[in-house]
Amino acid sequence: MALAVALVVLAVCLLAGLMIGAAGLSLKGIVLELLDHLPFVSVDSGLSPVERGLLFQLRLPRVILAAIVGGLLAMAGAGYQGVFRNPLADPYLLGAAAGAGFTATLVIVLVQVDGLVPLAAFVGAIGGVLLAYALGNTAARGGGTATLVLAGVAVASFLSALQAFVQQIRVEELQRIYAWILGGIGGDWSQVWLIAPYAVVSTAVLLAHGRLLDVLSVGDDEAVSLGVNAARVRLAVLCAASLATASAVAVSGLIGFVGIVVPHVVRRLAGGSYRVVLPVSLLAGAAFLVLADLVARTVLAPAELPIGVVTAFIGAPFFVGVLRATRAVEA
Repeated sequence: MALAVALVVLAVCLLAGLMIGAAGLSLKGIVLELLDHLPFVSVDSGLSPVERGLLFQLRLPRVILAAIVGGLLAMAGAGYQGVFRNPLADPYLLGAAAGAGFTATLVIVLVQVDGLVPLAAFVGAIGGVLLAYALGNTAARGGGTATLVLAGVAVASFLSALQAFVQQIRVEELQRIYAWILGGIGGDWSQVWLIAPYAVVSTAVLLAHGRLLDVLSVGDDEAVSLGVNAARVRLAVLCAASLATASAVAVSGLIGFVGIVVPHVVRRLAGGSYRVVLPVSLLAGAAFLVLADLVARTVLAPAELPIGVVTAFIGAPFFVGVLRATRAVEA
């Protein structure tokens, strides 16, 4: 039921993203034009050549990219929360996004090969998460919620400082890097094809581990008694979630709070089983970022608001609420 609702919501958001903009497109025209591109289907959409170009060269790739990035960030957040058994775990808070941002900036500034950005971001994301986790465990055995969050913030701040230092090396790239840091969704098919293989692999691995994350949620001893290798499951989910975060960050910049807001809402509405939370978070995250991108490109039209600003407006107060609720439970 939850999956069906999420699919309907996503479909509505995708159509809204295609319809609304500086030049409006009719719902009928969009649907017929999309149908016309199916094999063995030929219908007249009534759209002009300019409107068809707007739909397929600007709106469609942008909406698809927003859906992919939002879905990956939300699903990665759910994966991190399952691994750490912590509702505050998030790609942004655990240092994955900052690590990916730092290494991606290194490639942009020093190597200047866009095709290497996702790989570099993946390495940085893995390093950021491992560093935050190690720091949290060193500070306090078992790493409580507050310790893990503080470790993630410390690692993210350090890596952000390194990123700021690196970007000063090539001043002419500052505008590009600054725009990327604030987050944004482009309208280029090349970015969709660039992120697609990483998205497929990370999504497949995370969805395949939903049942195992449910087993881990009852404790490592119980998981071992059921024949589950807890360390191997954590490593696989950690790598897949970091790959999802890295690929999303590489094409969209640093977009915060998606990985904490969406999974938390999904658990409230659909229950705590990761067999449900992971796929529903994927769909809900896609719908959420499509709507956020729609707000970003219309609220100040013809100017465009960085999408990271939109998600922060929503996510920051939501995070405070989750933090207070978590502290109340721990007390």
